[in-house]
Amino acid sequence: MNKIAPYFLFLFSILSYGQGEKLNKYFSVDAGYYYGSIMEHNPDIAHLITGHPTGVILSFNRKTYGLEEWESRYNFPDIGYSFIYQDMKNTSLGENYSLYAHYSFYTLQRLLMFRIGQGVVYTTNPYDPDTNFDNNAYGTRLMSSTYLMGNLKKENIFKGLGVNAGITLIHYSNADTGSPNHSTNTLTFNVGLNYLIDHEGQPSYIENKEEGKYTEPVHFNFAVRSGVNTTGVVGSPTLPFLTFSVYADKVLNRKSTLQAGTELFFSRSVEEFINYQAVAFPQKGTTGDEDAKRVGIFAGHQLTFNRMSLITQLGFYVYYPYTDYVEQIYNRVGLQRKFNENLWASFTVRAHGANAEAVELSIGYRL
Repeated sequence: MNKIAPYFLFLFSILSYGQGEKLNKYFSVDAGYYYGSIMEHNPDIAHLITGHPTGVILSFNRKTYGLEEWESRYNFPDIGYSFIYQDMKNTSLGENYSLYAHYSFYTLQRLLMFRIGQGVVYTTNPYDPDTNFDNNAYGTRLMSSTYLMGNLKKENIFKGLGVNAGITLIHYSNADTGSPNHSTNTLTFNVGLNYLIDHEGQPSYIENKEEGKYTEPVHFNFAVRSGVNTTGVVGSPTLPFLTFSVYADKVLNRKSTLQAGTELFFSRSVEEFINYQAVAFPQKGTTGDEDAKRVGIFAGHQLTFNRMSLITQLGFYVYYPYTDYVEQIYNRVGLQRKFNENLWASFTVRAHGANAEAVELSIGYRL
């Protein structure tokens, strides 16, 4: 399971690309070269920062012009796929090959573009206790990855050809599906070209002025979340977890929904960590009989794009008898897909600050 979880995360995220409607579609491509630096977000990876990573970003985009109502709400974003190659400039880290699904948003008369991409990465030289013990950043060969891009972009300067330049932040992590997992963040400067396919046949933007105010009464949701993770200790096994969530949501408008609720956590990795601490460090007071369950309360926001949503939540463990495992405040970020008026599924990352505990696959029902 730990080897295929990033694949599921990527496959789920690309559902945002095709949402089932058969409309005329328009496309563009862009390519860029980048040069950057690995950020020392954790002193434990300082020995891995030995050079300036370089690479390329290739993207295929579907342009939107307001043919669907939601497109004009977000100023006609692009939806697409990206490929990133990165040479980490460190023999222990090797090279990374990544595939993403992404959204690109525009402002300042479409001269400033902001993009977020989520996908999977194949790394050529992960941690190995015998041959590559220096690589404490990547504990598995397959990982998840997120990148954020801010570019100045000018399209169709000459016969469909344009230019773009800006900064990109690329994050690689396996979300604790394997240990070690200190991850890396690369801040880069990128420059490149873009090309508008069928540039002479692009339509005009269609502003939707007739939506009006929209709201809904409070709804209740029931969710089951599961997956696998480790204790974070190198060599620890990959074990399952199960979370039950109950929460209310209130739709404010066609974009925003507020959420608040509670959830109960069961984790075999927490049980394993308690047993490990009791055996390895008995002087710290862990006996092995401590309760591994947690109860949390959370509040959050759902940003809706047609059937896809971006979920952000902040929670607090109100029942947390064994407090040495992770911090008491947690956060959750991910994507949710609506299948009908009641049924939905999501892929999210639950973390404590910058420390990811688990990738969660959830299935939920909304009353």
